[in-house]
Amino acid sequence: MIKILLARLRQGYRTTAYPDLPAPPMSDRFRGQVRIDAARCPGNCRCCQEACPMGAIRLPEPSCAGTSGGAQVDLGRCLFCADCAKACPHGAIRHHNDYRLAARKREDLVVSDEAPRLAQPLDKPLLRLLGRSLRLRQVSAGGCNACEADTNVLGTVGWDIGRFGIQFVASPRHADGLLITGPVSENMKLALEKTYQAVPSPKIVIAVGACAISGGPYAGHPEVHNGVGSVVPVDLFIPGCPPHPLTILDGLLRLLGKVAESTLD
Repeated sequence: MIKILLARLRQGYRTTAYPDLPAPPMSDRFRGQVRIDAARCPGNCRCCQEACPMGAIRLPEPSCAGTSGGAQVDLGRCLFCADCAKACPHGAIRHHNDYRLAARKREDLVVSDEAPRLAQPLDKPLLRLLGRSLRLRQVSAGGCNACEADTNVLGTVGWDIGRFGIQFVASPRHADGLLITGPVSENMKLALEKTYQAVPSPKIVIAVGACAISGGPYAGHPEVHNGVGSVVPVDLFIPGCPPHPLTILDGLLRLLGKVAESTLD
């Protein structure tokens, strides 16, 4: 017992101090927020669009007067493979190691050369109700377990989301909302609908990962429903494949009004 106590003392304080202090630096290999340099993007070479396996790149349609504007990237479909950045001969698209990705509206996940709009807090009545105590039921609606694993990490000593009053519960009847992963397979559609109905109102829904937002690599398959939004309303979108635990934590804290920034610089 003495050895255990001494080992714990040597370990020190392991929980990240975010958001009271800046987040720990991300690895240079981490692929986060996408930045587009419109000055470098001619908008008509289509190399990035052809390289994207998910069809997440949008380019302006050509007209008789030529093209205007640059590329747009739909982070809700993006797998963060960086094939678009590698294919771009102009260096107009780059994946930065910025973990801040969550958004309240689906359209806010479509980024261009403008500063992306990050998630804003819940409306004041819901914020008063859920801001200090948020209970979530996690639902894997056909996921591969990657997003689920990174969500589970938030309960470890390194992240400890319980200190923010956020907890995962076993029953939807004890929950304030759902945190959903996976593309919503046909076999999970009814289960998801019943789980959503079992959560007392008012309630929130959080879609985590590309599959939950748009269907991910399974989009368009007859056995999936292309994400959570086709079955239940969504209040927070957290993109990634899978999203980093810090990305998920940042999104949850923004939803609860514990992080003030609403846009990226």
